[in-house]
Amino acid sequence: MNVHILKFGGSSFRQPGDYIAVARHLADRREAGESKIVVVVSAMAGMTDRLKNTLRDVDRNPLPSSLDAALATGEMFSACMLETAVSRLGISVISLNGYTLGIKTNSDFRRASIDCVNPKPILTALKEHDVVIAAGGQGIDQSGKLTFLGRNSSDLSAVAIASTLGENTCEIYSDVRGVYTADPNLVPEAQLIPKIAYRRIAEMSRYGAKVLHHGAVDYAEKNEVTINCKSLTGGEAVAGTIVTACGHNTSSVIVARDASILPVASAKKRDSLREVLHQHNISAICLEDDHSPCLCIITDIDYAMHVLALEGTPTAPVRTRTVVTDFDDPVIGIYWYADYEQAVGMARDIHRRIYPDAMGEASVIADKAPEYLSLFGNSARRIDQ
Repeated sequence: MNVHILKFGGSSFRQPGDYIAVARHLADRREAGESKIVVVVSAMAGMTDRLKNTLRDVDRNPLPSSLDAALATGEMFSACMLETAVSRLGISVISLNGYTLGIKTNSDFRRASIDCVNPKPILTALKEHDVVIAAGGQGIDQSGKLTFLGRNSSDLSAVAIASTLGENTCEIYSDVRGVYTADPNLVPEAQLIPKIAYRRIAEMSRYGAKVLHHGAVDYAEKNEVTINCKSLTGGEAVAGTIVTACGHNTSSVIVARDASILPVASAKKRDSLREVLHQHNISAICLEDDHSPCLCIITDIDYAMHVLALEGTPTAPVRTRTVVTDFDDPVIGIYWYADYEQAVGMARDIHRRIYPDAMGEASVIADKAPEYLSLFGNSARRIDQ
């Protein structure tokens, strides 16, 4: 069975009318000859935070299993919305969620890992329907409890489904065409990267790039699934970036707002906690802030705080900073700022240095690889790790 796997993120669903636009796109694809389509959806933009805050209005420290179940309802609602929009066009459609998708996970609530995916539920649904809508970012553990795969993990669901169904391509849609040399909303001269290597975009994601979930990229590389990053503009799919093993290690600059700076009692304790986080596949950076040893956590912040709490480490007070990462080889440079506008200004300066002739047009830069990591504070003082 030839199945097309698509994923639409929260930025694709900012209002109810966006579900109608995606449904029309699916109808156009069917008319063009694509008879079987699986669509993985994220929650509407902002929904996950609203659900989390509402639950915490009842209990600041809810049971992890309750929090997972609550957050997963955002994707479930989104799946029902798209199912309704597709059905309205006369297309045979069904939606599946974590309980019925066949994705089995461990019981690490807040960010569960996929153990296996049973293709039978989706294949059975495809035999009876033309379009299957899958709620992203969720599965069930061995006891049948709903689990959440982490923030922005619908990408991971889509790649896992593609791999399980034997498809070697997965399309990921967002509000930008693909991966850029910088956030085009912050750096006007940012260039589209037509093809990028798995390792490079996974690394960029861990330092705050939001186009793709790093876990999804790791899964795609392991299972040889090519990711096509696209956007839906005027009802038409606009091609952007291909993520593949033969992609480029393109230079870029990443801006991550609201990174968490956690003061630690000593450098020894900081290094120990960093190792604990790395064991959970969480990137943490050792630094000195206000002349005190600190850990900087850029992504997976909620889960990182949960892991540290289990280690008996207090998670407050936590300072927030904007982190700018310079992926210009052979050195990866990291800068952190309390002032967001200063951070954006630094990112623009870095991009102009990397691409002095950038005119905003898509291009590919020579393939290079980083050799070591250096950190810079606001004073541009170099700290080698």
